[in-house]
Amino acid sequence: MTGPGGHADTAYLLDASGPAAPPRNNGELTFAAPWESQAFGLALALHEAGRFDWEDFRQHLIAEIGTWEASHPPGEAWSYYGRWLSALERLLSERGLVGGDELRARAAMIAARPPDHGAPDHGPPGHRHDHPQDMAPAPSGASHAG
Repeated sequence: MTGPGGHADTAYLLDASGPAAPPRNNGELTFAAPWESQAFGLALALHEAGRFDWEDFRQHLIAEIGTWEASHPPGEAWSYYGRWLSALERLLSERGLVGGDELRARAAMIAARPPDHGAPDHGPPGHRHDHPQDMAPAPSGASHAG
């Protein structure tokens, strides 16, 4: 099923109501922060790449929501995409696509970045330094100033 421009139309994957339904405003998906749309897009991209079945993800998401509802600490704010990300992390870990330690290290690295940092290739003009995901062994005798 494809939409305008030949891109896959993923709307059929998303619940319109019920516990797994994403937040909407006038029928449009809403994201409160950039990381939410990135987590959303990552899940869709991995599904489209055949890394997992959408129903498996959906069931993980429903379970994560249920767990949060049953045991969230008092005062903890609800975050649909927090549950989305937890479900995605759990599914990827179960499938052996990424390990728990790797996920935690990557999440800590991203959380430590300044808010205006952006993606490695989308920084401000003149922005130049290495990111772990971009690092490759340098040729012998080469050095990097960053």
